[in-house]
Amino acid sequence: MKSFLLLTAPLISATAILFTSCASTTTPATSSAGYLADYKTNSGLPGQGTELAAVSKDPNKGGYWDGDGVSGSPLIKISVAKQTASFYKGNQLVGQAPISTGREGKITPKGTYKVTQKSKNHKSSLYGVIKDNATGAVVNAKADSRKHKAKAGQTFENVPMPYFLRFNGAIGMHTGHLPGYPASAGCVRLPDAMAKHFFDSAAIGTPVIVQ
Repeated sequence: MKSFLLLTAPLISATAILFTSCASTTTPATSSAGYLADYKTNSGLPGQGTELAAVSKDPNKGGYWDGDGVSGSPLIKISVAKQTASFYKGNQLVGQAPISTGREGKITPKGTYKVTQKSKNHKSSLYGVIKDNATGAVVNAKADSRKHKAKAGQTFENVPMPYFLRFNGAIGMHTGHLPGYPASAGCVRLPDAMAKHFFDSAAIGTPVIVQ
C-alpha cells in the first residue's frame, strides 16, 4: 500500500526560513515578526503544524510524497507560474509541493541548472536577528549582516535554513515561509517536510528546471 505524507497546515503557516540571498517578506500588518521569530512561530517541525493525515495529492495543502522505494534518476521541476515544485524519479512524478519563489525585482531566474551543494543544517550568512546577551531581547528583528553589526553585549543569530539545495549561484531550495505568493529574494521555499524529502532524494548533480 502506498503511503502519503501530507502537510495539512495552510500555506501561511509554513516555516519561515531564509537562504543566503532570500529575505523574508511580510505585509505591513505582519511585519512585527522578525526572521527567527517567524521561523519559530510558523515552524513546520514536529508539534508546530506538520502532521500525518488522510491521503491527498493537492499541493496547495502542503504537498505529497510517494517516492520512497521508487528508482530512477532524480529531476526537479519548478513552476514559477503555478508556484509548485515537482520531484521525478525517472519519468515518474513522485512528489509535489507548494512553493514561494522570488518576488518582483528578485525573481527566481528560469533555466536549467544542477544541484551543486547540499547542506542539511545551513544558516544564512546575511540575515538574522541581533539579541541582547543579558536580557535575550531582540534588538533588531530584521538584521542584515551587510548593514547591521552586533555591538558589545549583543549577538547576531543567523537564520537557520534546513535542507538547503543550492542550484544557481546564491539561489537554492530550502524550508521556508509560504505566504501564498512569490515572496523570497530569489530562492525557492518549501514546506519543511517536503524540503526534507527533496533533500534526501536529490543528489549532487540532480537537474533542476525552473520554468
